[in-house]
Amino acid sequence: MALFAVIGLGSFGATVALELIHLNHDVIGIDSIKKNVENIADQLTHSVIADATDEHVLHELNIQNCDAVVVAIGEDLEASILCVLHLKNMGVKKIMVKAKSKSHHMILSQLGIDQIVHPEEDMGIRIAQSLSYPMVRRYMALNNEHYIVKIEIAKNLQGTQYQNIIDNSEETEFKVLLLQRGSHVIYDIAPGTILQEKDILIVEGPVEVLRRLSQRFLKSYEIHK
Repeated sequence: MALFAVIGLGSFGATVALELIHLNHDVIGIDSIKKNVENIADQLTHSVIADATDEHVLHELNIQNCDAVVVAIGEDLEASILCVLHLKNMGVKKIMVKAKSKSHHMILSQLGIDQIVHPEEDMGIRIAQSLSYPMVRRYMALNNEHYIVKIEIAKNLQGTQYQNIIDNSEETEFKVLLLQRGSHVIYDIAPGTILQEKDILIVEGPVEVLRRLSQRFLKSYEIHK
């Protein structure tokens, strides 16, 4: 269990805070807007109506003792930057910041923040990915070029042999981590394995290789429609 602070409890900040609670962490929620705090106060470890641009307030809350701080003040550029400066001065080592624009991102980068998120942009990318590759249900970025993706076998591909979709010649470029069938997990998948509807493949590899793989799944999906 870790201790996190989430500064700014709008839609994004509240979602992050509640998910951290769901993962059994302690969370301090801070916002200058009373309503935002009251909306989720009873679900957080500690919640405060306060101005996070005031360094004295941050010290009083012992924010420097947190394992990480999420600054979700996306609308007010000045407030976001001032808050980040205070956190850096206090010695907080792990800071994640929501950026609203490219200029905001650039300033945060200059301040030494390497964990910068763009919720709206990221969501747009996820939607585009799901539309382009209907077989890919979820994905996680390990870095800018390397991903783990979750591929669900559609009804139309039921009965297809595993080897007909996964090209063994590319095994050095990506890795199928496992096949999940209901509650059963298969780590060593035989080439002749017959895929079933709702089977889940977890695949790891560079984004370009995974894109080719997704296109192969899409092509097979269209052939079997």
